[in-house]
Amino acid sequence: MITIRDATVLYGDNLKEIKANILISDGEIVEVSPQASKGKIIDARRCIIAPAFINSHVHLGDSVAMDQGDGKSIEEIVKPPEGIKHRILAETHYSTLINFMKSSMWEMLKTGTTTFIDFREGGNEGINIINEASEEVPIRNIVLGRHESFLDPHINQRELMKRILELLESCDGIAPSGLGEITDETATAIVQKTRESGKLSAIHVAEYEQVQLDSLNTKGKTEVQRAIDAGFNLLIHLTSPLKDDIKQVAKSGTPVVCCPRSNGSLAVGIPPIKKMFEEGIQILLGTDNIMFNSPNMLREMEYTLKITRAYYKEYFPPEEIIKMATVTAGNALNLNTGSIMEGKLADLIIVDQISGNPYLSIINRTEPSNIKHVISDGQIIL
Repeated sequence: MITIRDATVLYGDNLKEIKANILISDGEIVEVSPQASKGKIIDARRCIIAPAFINSHVHLGDSVAMDQGDGKSIEEIVKPPEGIKHRILAETHYSTLINFMKSSMWEMLKTGTTTFIDFREGGNEGINIINEASEEVPIRNIVLGRHESFLDPHINQRELMKRILELLESCDGIAPSGLGEITDETATAIVQKTRESGKLSAIHVAEYEQVQLDSLNTKGKTEVQRAIDAGFNLLIHLTSPLKDDIKQVAKSGTPVVCCPRSNGSLAVGIPPIKKMFEEGIQILLGTDNIMFNSPNMLREMEYTLKITRAYYKEYFPPEEIIKMATVTAGNALNLNTGSIMEGKLADLIIVDQISGNPYLSIINRTEPSNIKHVISDGQIIL
C-alpha cells in the first residue's frame, strides 16, 4: 500500500481541486480522503496530484527521423509510400529503430505520460519492433497497425481480409494513413473486421484543406464524412473541416484527436478546438509525429491552450485542456485510467505546485524537473 499525503488533488472527471490523501493498493486507487493513511507514506505537501497523461496519437518509429524534411510540404514529408519518413524507416535497421523508440518512451514517462497510442507502419514486422522496444519500459502502449497492401486500390477482397486479420492477431487495432491513400471499400472492411474483433480503428482526416477538396472532387464527400460513413472509432486531426463536418462528427459521437503542434510544424492550420468543444465532441490530444515534435504532453497542452485562445480571441478554460490529455482520453478509449477516483488504476503524477492555479501551474509552469513521481498501475516508476 502507498498513501500520498497532503496534496492538492485534481479529483474525478471534472478535475475538481481538493485537499486530500490518496491510498493506493494492488495498483488501484482505493480511497481519496483527508483520512486515508496506510502503508508507505509519500509526502506531497506543496504538490499537485494529477492523472498521468495519455498521448492519444504518436508515430513512435519516426524517432529516427527527428527534424528531417523541415520546410518541405506535408506530402513530401509524410505521404505514403514515398514520403521522406517512409524512406528513412525503410532504410533503418530494426535495432536502431528499437533504440530510438525506447528513448522516446522514456521521454514520455519523464514528462508524465503513462499511456500512448502508436500508429505503427510496417505491418506485423513493425508491430513486433514496438513490442520488443517496449518490453523493458514500464509504459502502457496501444498499438494500431497498418499494411502496405491497404494502399493498393485493386487489392482483392480475400487478400485484404487476410492482411487485416493477420494484423489484428498481434495489435490493438488498425489505423490506415488516410482516405486519400485507401479506397472507401478498404476503409469499410478495416472497420468491420476491427469492430468484430473488439478492437480500435482510427484514421487521419482533414489534416489540411487540400485533402478535403480532393475528397470532395473525387468522391463528392469530405474525408470526415467518408470516415464517419465507414464507422471509424477515432478521427485524427480534423484541422480543416468543411461544410457541416463538425456537426456530423458531433452527431456520430466519434472522438477526435487534435495535434496542434504538429499542425503548426507543418503549416497546415489550427484545429477548431473551441468549436468542436462547444458541439460536445470528445477531444483528445496527441503529439503526433516525433519526426517534428517531442512526445511531451506538457508542451502539447501549453501550445493548445494558447493557440486556441489566440485563434478565437476568447478565453478557454485550462482545465478542459488537461481533460483532453487525461479524463476524456481515458473515457473515449474505454481505459480504467485518466482520472483520479476510487476504483481507477493508479496512474498519477506528483508535481510541484508552482502557482496558485493548479491547472495553469501544470500547463504553463511544469518542467520535467518539477515532476516528483510518475506512478503507473500503482508502481512508482520515476
